[in-house]
Amino acid sequence: MTRTQIQLPDDVFAKAKKLCEAREISLAELARRGIEYILSVYAQEPGKPEEWHPPKPRKLGWMGLTDAEIKAEAQMTLNEEVLTRISSK
Repeated sequence: MTRTQIQLPDDVFAKAKKLCEAREISLAELARRGIEYILSVYAQEPGKPEEWHPPKPRKLGWMGLTDAEIKAEAQMTLNEEVLTRISSK
């Protein structure tokens, strides 16, 4: 284990000490837990770019149209839309 020093603003130090007393843990343990949490949330493996995935589609409650029909409408070009309107008249 490595020893290190940190500097904290007085108000942060006071709040941290109160929390440590309430939880019956040392300030060092609080700092370790905090750093471990931040690393688990933000850290990525060195040399490995974070893999991006698009968000999963959600059901938005469209009534009367299937997923395939919604997709077809969304992908329709302007010319196809005009032709569809003319043919439906």
